[in-house]
Amino acid sequence: MPLGYVHMEAPLWRKGGSRSGPTFRESVLMHAVARLVLHPLIPNIQASWVKLGPEGALLCLKAGANDLGGTLMNESITRAAGGVHGQLLDAQQLHALARRAGRNARQRSTLYGTPDACCA
Repeated sequence: MPLGYVHMEAPLWRKGGSRSGPTFRESVLMHAVARLVLHPLIPNIQASWVKLGPEGALLCLKAGANDLGGTLMNESITRAAGGVHGQLLDAQQLHALARRAGRNARQRSTLYGTPDACCA
């Protein structure tokens, strides 16, 4: 999962110790390049809706990502760093987002198996 640095409230950035995070365009391009360079060694590229927001994740799905991640409630790490997305996305919203990208969502385990296979 190519994760962009959320810098706005990060202490290191505030002290001048790091550059700003990637632009939105750079984030989308990184997902596309990851698909081209890493496939087939790493077959699944995740778009973080927490970092990019639902619309950004949708664009990354169209650019080569094939994973939206999972549901989340009250995410605090990205928001504490100044991110504006990532508060809540439930299963129904994830399915709707996948459909908008022309994809079918499915539940999976951490290792990309089915939940029944991982939790038996």
